[in-house]
Amino acid sequence: MKRIFYLFMILCVSGSLIAQTKYPVTRKTDHTDEYGGVKVSDPYRWLEDDNAAETKEWVTAQNAVTFGYLSKIAYRPLMKKRIEEVYNYPKYSAPFKNGDYFYFYKNDGLQNQSVLYRQKGLDAAPELVMDPNKLSADGTSRLAVFSLSKDGKYAVWGISKGGSDWQTFYVRDMQTGKDLGDSLLWVKVSGVAWQGDGFYYSRYPSPEKGKELSSKNENHQVWFHKAGTSQESDELVFEDKTNPQRFHGVYTSEDQRFAFLSVSDRGKGFDGNALFYRDSKKADKGFSPIVKEVGNFSYGVVDNDGEKLYIQTNDGAKNSRLVLVDLSDPMPKSWKTIIAEKEEPLQSIGTAGGKMYVRYLKDVTTRVYEYDMTGKMIKEIKLPALGTAAGFGGKKTDNFFFYTFNSFTFPPTIYKYDIATGQSSVFRKPEVSFNPGDYETKQVFYPGKDGTKIPMFIVHKKGVKLDGNNPTLLYAYGGFNISSLPGFGPTLIPWLEQGGVYALANIRGGSEYGEKWHEAGMRFKKQNVFDDFIAAGEYLIASKYTSKERLAIRGGSNGGLLVGAVINQRPDLFKVAIPQVGVMDMLRFHKFTIGWNWIAEYGSSDNAEDFKNLYAYSPLHNIKTGINYPATMITTADHDDRVVPAHSFKYAATLQEKNTGPNPVLIRIATNSGHGASNTAKVIEEITDLYCFVFENMGIKPVFGGNAAPANRKPF
Repeated sequence: MKRIFYLFMILCVSGSLIAQTKYPVTRKTDHTDEYGGVKVSDPYRWLEDDNAAETKEWVTAQNAVTFGYLSKIAYRPLMKKRIEEVYNYPKYSAPFKNGDYFYFYKNDGLQNQSVLYRQKGLDAAPELVMDPNKLSADGTSRLAVFSLSKDGKYAVWGISKGGSDWQTFYVRDMQTGKDLGDSLLWVKVSGVAWQGDGFYYSRYPSPEKGKELSSKNENHQVWFHKAGTSQESDELVFEDKTNPQRFHGVYTSEDQRFAFLSVSDRGKGFDGNALFYRDSKKADKGFSPIVKEVGNFSYGVVDNDGEKLYIQTNDGAKNSRLVLVDLSDPMPKSWKTIIAEKEEPLQSIGTAGGKMYVRYLKDVTTRVYEYDMTGKMIKEIKLPALGTAAGFGGKKTDNFFFYTFNSFTFPPTIYKYDIATGQSSVFRKPEVSFNPGDYETKQVFYPGKDGTKIPMFIVHKKGVKLDGNNPTLLYAYGGFNISSLPGFGPTLIPWLEQGGVYALANIRGGSEYGEKWHEAGMRFKKQNVFDDFIAAGEYLIASKYTSKERLAIRGGSNGGLLVGAVINQRPDLFKVAIPQVGVMDMLRFHKFTIGWNWIAEYGSSDNAEDFKNLYAYSPLHNIKTGINYPATMITTADHDDRVVPAHSFKYAATLQEKNTGPNPVLIRIATNSGHGASNTAKVIEEITDLYCFVFENMGIKPVFGGNAAPANRKPF
């Protein structure tokens, strides 16, 4: 085995950090794959083995270079201190009721994990239920699931360790506060669906030892577990060995009479699900079909009135509708539309107190309406501003419920909604260490390459000068029918305080305008996503918010793919690029963990036409020699078992090899973390390094104290 070595040299010139970086020597091989007669080189294939000693040495060497670079940035401790200050305020979840208790999560400010409490009545003293901070020495084990039985006697709580998607479930007696000894292993992509003193959950067979974080996950099974028993005695409720790359999830109705089985098959390119039900009142305990075949339409049960089900679906309605299905005749021809499709995409429907609460998206902001159970609209629920609201649901017997509203500079505020009067009142408002009134948010609509109008939010301090000289951070996601909504993040404030501009582009591929918007940015139309993002950067420059020397881009997961693709296509447009936990190898993503689940979105290199499309934009395969790429900091984590770190490893090695410009190409590999930072400390550390890397490569020295903008905002 060839040993890996590195040299690192930093020069400080005129107060600005200039890095002349000798990257770790990464061994190359002559490995090639053939796709329909096309030979594709993969010289860093060995980096896919994250357990190999050579890979671990490479990771250590790369981190030494990256953290050596970052440690030389003089203002890094001050940046971290300011981020901690704005992050350090009590954060609460909206309460949820079970029996006599209201349960809620609270983080005192800088706790690594939020703590679960309960109280009898809203005015009683809270009592501790569970403190996840005590589950691990470094605070990287999180409480991923907490689900109470209907009578409140038992609770399932699930742990995720080090940021992994794997979970272990335990059962607690809520009257004694003691765990029963149940331990359910290898749970993934699973809810908890209570029925009496037991529950449905989904798991995979035990993975190969040593490859738990990288091997392909197949044969997703549904089990039923009785509280107080061993996993070995669980009942296997459903599996489909003939279709090993399907997801199987179960949820139950509020009255717990019905169990609903949802089956999806994105590995075969289907974007929807099949739907089955199991009636506990009938002797036959098998699942009967409502929609038997998996296709491109989605179906989800919202509520039931006896044997009549309220189902939200996009079948026959791109923007979704609500239908009533009678189980005595569940065929689609007999469905009755209760709420018809509208121009705006329907996001979700919740029920509480005999009413329905329907949430729509209009120009990427939330609208909520109250309906009766016949589908008649009663009123619009007025929200405090343009932003994002969530909640709007409870039990049939509830008189009130809680919802949360937030926006970029509007911290998450919890409201109590009285069902009888239709009035909202502030229940809990956070106290933050900045003045929201100092900032403004505007929404613009800029033209994409093909003329499509793309919405974008722009956030900055009031009075910012449009002189083309503002450091600007542009973010987008653009995929999987996921909307990028306005939301509050305390770590954004230090960026804005330094005179920074933040832009969120709602590019195609998401669901901001329903399924049509999604379809316009998936599979063979993926280039639209990249074009929309590039056009966002061009708009910000043309509108004098920034310049090419002051524009940074950031994206994670599918957004990491986005960043990698656009700096290949337009390396001249951006000064800094931050691709985080990105899908960088578009020819092999389906070979690891649940990557096959993304075939519906991207296609598969096993298909000849898909291969041509994927190969044309794959970030890893389109890096060119002789190009001056933007300063790039790639981020990934050792416990990311969703987008395995091999994507970022191979991408970093290739970009370091081929980049001929002076800009640094670094990879930051977090430990005991996963597809997202595993605790508060790691969130703060990562955003600190991200901002420092951006400012340093823009030639800006931040000024701290008094929330002043940087003094040296002269042209680069």
